[in-house]
Amino acid sequence: MDIEEAGAPLVARFGPGAAGWLAEVPALAARLAARWGLVPGELFASGASSVVLRCRWGDGTPAVLKLSPDRALLTAQVEMLRVFASSGRVPAMLAVDAEAGAMVLEEIRPGTEAEDLPPESLPRRWGELLAALHAVPPPAHWPRDLRGRCDEAVARVGRRLSEPAIGARIDQRTWQRTIRRCAALLDTQARIVLLHGDLHLGNVLDGGPSRGLVAIDPKACLGDPCFDAVDYVVAGAGHEGVEARCQRVATACGLDGDRLYAWSQVIAPMFAIAYLSNGGPEPVVDELLALTR
Repeated sequence: MDIEEAGAPLVARFGPGAAGWLAEVPALAARLAARWGLVPGELFASGASSVVLRCRWGDGTPAVLKLSPDRALLTAQVEMLRVFASSGRVPAMLAVDAEAGAMVLEEIRPGTEAEDLPPESLPRRWGELLAALHAVPPPAHWPRDLRGRCDEAVARVGRRLSEPAIGARIDQRTWQRTIRRCAALLDTQARIVLLHGDLHLGNVLDGGPSRGLVAIDPKACLGDPCFDAVDYVVAGAGHEGVEARCQRVATACGLDGDRLYAWSQVIAPMFAIAYLSNGGPEPVVDELLALTR
């Protein structure tokens, strides 16, 4: 993978100006590597906000160099990782240069994504992960909550209903029902914890037998603990089914199964929109949309 391919999601997110930043990434990585004593390696498949490179320290210890043109976002990610550090379930930060939009993290080994782990043991391991994350005391005056997280997602995803392929399958009546369900869940939150906030299967890695599952890229916010299990539940579409997975996950994680299923009805149309955008399997889209009724 070259830097242009890895950076395509950044250009889509930040606009053409990101191409100029991407052109400077090799030189920036070289400067940081020289300062920190790192040996840079190959590119990871990067996300929509950063470029990620494997690297190693002089003694051979593996690490990850993460670079972002959005310095404010990277600074927020640093803050969130620090908050969850005591759980042992997020990567350790090894170096930070906020001005350069850079940080070095431990590389999680073996690093297998949760989606590729044995499905029979995953609910139990997810429950252990949630117990560790949700035991972290929320910092005083934490500025982000689940309501704000949901408002942002609803506004961002809802704009896509104007796209013909999506509007043909999800109408405004269905979307308004989703908004009402979300509001009802937010209005009835009983237990509030510090959530990871974006705990989908691609953001959970295998840290090995002694470490357990490790969560990356938190969007930490305060809210209902069910929210950190709902993406895993909705990903059951096309497999054992959302309802069956919901029951297994709720039991393993000690969560209210009815609330978890209600959250799955909120998140399902967002998954469906992602599948419709990427040409996902039609039977999975049908199953997800059935949850919105």
